[in-house]
Amino acid sequence: MHRLISLLLTLFVGLTWTGAASAQGMGMDGPEPKVVYHVDYEGVRRFSAQLTSIYNMVHHYRNQLVNYDVRVVVNSFGVRFFTDDNLEDTPFEAGEQLKEQREDLKGRIRSLMDTYDVQVAICGITREQIGLSKDAFYDGVSFVDSGVVEVAKLQQKGFAYIKAE
Repeated sequence: MHRLISLLLTLFVGLTWTGAASAQGMGMDGPEPKVVYHVDYEGVRRFSAQLTSIYNMVHHYRNQLVNYDVRVVVNSFGVRFFTDDNLEDTPFEAGEQLKEQREDLKGRIRSLMDTYDVQVAICGITREQIGLSKDAFYDGVSFVDSGVVEVAKLQQKGFAYIKAE
């Protein structure tokens, strides 16, 4: 009988230790993960890959029941992915590939924002330079004075920086 109790106790301790080690290895032993994704490029394929990366991250954390804070900061060419305006006669004009994929990208952005609580902040400097009103951007995005300053502030607050290459 003592052997059975010892065996069960050993098994329980082993499983508990393994679970703790797994949680620690997934970054769940400290404060909630904080990540800022930076979007300032024009490539549609690259942006699509970044959306996939964001989804993979937040989906993983949700499945592990881990609280997280994932944000997207957008400036320069990146603004073209967060509006239906084609930005004609600006340096950020939407090309054919973006026009063809816009609805799919928009749906993925909406899903990340609405389902996974990903926050999106648009650079006010870029927005003003192209003369686009705040109403022209997708619902739910916020606006910051400067995108790069916002990225720097978030990094000072412990956010990890990720940018698709």
